[in-house]
Amino acid sequence: MQYKSDIEIAQSITPKHILEVALTAGIDNKYLEQYGNYKAKIDLSILNETKKDNGKLILVTAITPTPAGEGKTTTTVGLADGLKRIGKNVMVALREPSLGPVFGVKGGAAGGGYAQVVPMEDINLHFTGDFHAIGAANNLLAAMIDNHIYQGNQLGIDPRRITWHRCVDMNDRQLRFVVDGLGGRVNGTPREDSYDITVASEIMAVLCLSSSITDLKNRIKNIIIGYTYDNKPVTAGQLNAQGAMTALLKDALKPNLVQTLEATPAIVHGGPFANIAHGCNSIMATKIALKLGDYVVTEAGFGADLGAEKFLDIKCRVAGLKPDAVVIVATIKALKMHGGLPKTELSTENLDALEKGIPNLLRHVHNIKDVYKLPSVVAVNRFPTDTDAEIDLVIKKCKELGVNVVLSTVWAEGGKGGEALAHEVVRLCELENDFTFSYEDSDSIATKIEKVATKVYGGDGVIFSDEALKQIKTLEELGFDKVPVCIAKTQYSFSDDMTKLGAPTGFKITVRSLKISAGAGFIVVLTGNIMTMPGLPKVPAAEKIDVDENGKISGLF
Repeated sequence: MQYKSDIEIAQSITPKHILEVALTAGIDNKYLEQYGNYKAKIDLSILNETKKDNGKLILVTAITPTPAGEGKTTTTVGLADGLKRIGKNVMVALREPSLGPVFGVKGGAAGGGYAQVVPMEDINLHFTGDFHAIGAANNLLAAMIDNHIYQGNQLGIDPRRITWHRCVDMNDRQLRFVVDGLGGRVNGTPREDSYDITVASEIMAVLCLSSSITDLKNRIKNIIIGYTYDNKPVTAGQLNAQGAMTALLKDALKPNLVQTLEATPAIVHGGPFANIAHGCNSIMATKIALKLGDYVVTEAGFGADLGAEKFLDIKCRVAGLKPDAVVIVATIKALKMHGGLPKTELSTENLDALEKGIPNLLRHVHNIKDVYKLPSVVAVNRFPTDTDAEIDLVIKKCKELGVNVVLSTVWAEGGKGGEALAHEVVRLCELENDFTFSYEDSDSIATKIEKVATKVYGGDGVIFSDEALKQIKTLEELGFDKVPVCIAKTQYSFSDDMTKLGAPTGFKITVRSLKISAGAGFIVVLTGNIMTMPGLPKVPAAEKIDVDENGKISGLF
């Protein structure tokens, strides 16, 4: 059977005008800044001027993903459309896609099938320019650092200890390690340098965790860019960079309003990666959505061990949020892969591998239910290659093990395929929950990391490198021992080894190094071989993207 591609489906519908979508969401025109007919920014003042009580907050997360992604955004969008179909006032809050994955392996992040946000081409490409503004602010600070050194280095910055990297929103392995400032004195000070992908920039995290322009400026001011020759931290504030950087970001701080294929209002804003950053859309987007909708469906990146852990332990802690329900997305192909089936055979029915992969799902369910103490449901996200026997086996096994489970067919049916899930989520939102963090603010830095590694990942503990131990001591001396930890880890395993699939046991997490993101307000913990600049695959998605003479784009997915 020939299926339409995501972009063909998106281009087959006529979206409603953004003013009509805003009216549905209860947003007065005075709060809107239009970007054409189908996109708008929402002024931040709406948050203080809307008197409605907050709605219910629903988090969509997933089991440990395969390289192709498991349909969290598709499920998030389809669930929101399903809630709308059963008569609920609903908003959906999503992250913005990064150009790196769009042109790399994973493709876009606007949902899929008949559960998408539109205009998908705009959302997946330049959108409203937020990522460009973040990259510009990041690179302005980098330029001001090197200029300060060139102009006499009054602050005594050690060029060998600059921790601030330039960034670009592209997967480009060539830029991981560079030497710049060559060509003589007038061209700067020669030094080793590197680039991060924009979604790994601290500016992205700062933007997503800021509650106002003033808060944004203060957070930028606190960013540590490196250290002096006598080992003192240097901040962006000491370079007087915060005003200009905030000026570049003032519009990017405003959330973006779009719509689903079924015209459900959607806020798409911010996009830190979950394996190398905290993986959630902005606090402002979520808070505005909660003021507008009775139910707000949001997502966190990759599996629950990464995105959900950071959503719950970082975002909810910083923003004072308490989720009402959690949806854990599972797919047949991911379960088969965790059961030992090679990536090339995932489209073939294999009940044995499927059953062997279920422990991965169970560990994620355990974490949400027993570590964070939140009501949850497993959504089996059906793909065209899944057989009835495979679907029946997963649902049967879940029920035998006391796991709450619902079949989701939103990829093929849109909101209609999410109605059963919607009814269950409404029920869960009325239950009492005793939401608990996995660690306390008062825990030491090492204890926080150890609690995540043992309680959430299921490991036996943590091995700290000598460098990491020195960095922990320095961070404690600088007074950063009470902030959350943001653990950078592979998304493909509970462990820090991407080859350990399923629900591995008997492993330890190796912490290579730590760095403080003082503006964002958390410590980044680097484990395994995690990198902050991905590379393109042998056959990048970019090779299939094209545009015709009328400007119609094809090949996006």
